[in-house]
Amino acid sequence: MILLRRLLGDVLRRQRQRQGRTLREVSSSARVSLGYLSEVERGQKEASSELLSAICDALDVRMSELMREVSDELALAELAQSAAATEPVPTPVRPMLGSVSVAGVPPERVTIKAPAEAVDVVAA
Repeated sequence: MILLRRLLGDVLRRQRQRQGRTLREVSSSARVSLGYLSEVERGQKEASSELLSAICDALDVRMSELMREVSDELALAELAQSAAATEPVPTPVRPMLGSVSVAGVPPERVTIKAPAEAVDVVAA
């Protein structure tokens, strides 16, 4: 399950760390307790819109920018979740050959001997 509060906390933490600021500095500027801000960043507490506004002001980040980044993270998490939920498409089983480098060898000097159904030749 994707938790919005966890994604929001991750984005807030990254914003703070990009600025090289400590939890103490941001909590003081936002006028919120250090412990509560820490819980918000760890996704353990739901932040109210008033609290988010204060944190965004303290970080000098627009709330719309914060929410856009959270939205992008949410979209990626949903894609990953749906990809993991779908069954993998079975690939045909066939013998595999080890890779061989023929760089610098004239094409007329390369000979590949293997069963035709097991060889994939790709020109570089």
